[in-house]
Amino acid sequence: MTDIENLAADVQAFTSNAFLVTGDRTVLVDTGANFDVVSRVDARSDGLDAVVLTHTHPDHVGNVDAVREAFGVETWGYDPGQPSVDRELGGTVRLGDDDFSVVHTPGHKNDHVCLYAPSTRVCFAGDLVFANGAFGRTDLEEGDRETLIRSIDRLRETVDPDLAALHTGHGPSVTTDAYATVERAGEAARMG
Repeated sequence: MTDIENLAADVQAFTSNAFLVTGDRTVLVDTGANFDVVSRVDARSDGLDAVVLTHTHPDHVGNVDAVREAFGVETWGYDPGQPSVDRELGGTVRLGDDDFSVVHTPGHKNDHVCLYAPSTRVCFAGDLVFANGAFGRTDLEEGDRETLIRSIDRLRETVDPDLAALHTGHGPSVTTDAYATVERAGEAARMG
């Protein structure tokens, strides 16, 4: 059975969430930055099979080199032209025991993806949407509000209305009314 744990949950530093997904295939979704994620992975598993990146902003990839060195793993992302990406993500990727669809969702950053497992109704949303209907910044390089809105719409159309869990790039995961959270993010992005 797949288990998902945010290794950055109690970190008091500028970092993204870093989700350790264990099961058939042990994968770290985003490495975070500015904390020792390697020791946290070591304490919970016998190693890693891969790193999958939602996007390549520094707070999500700051620990990539340390993780690569410690575990001898490759990093998978949307744009293999980025230094932190070794392999290009395809249409699906296995995390734990489940196959996740790779959904390209630019607007926050051009190489941003969300990962969604229809079988378990679990989504890793990166910095596209957050708890309480918040949405990703568009004032950084490669950010674009209209593109972000289209990406939120694409995610809403992809995920099941009974979405069980939305694991976000920052803040708490959403396990109640997750689909409504995606809807609220789309509405909020359109308003402001």
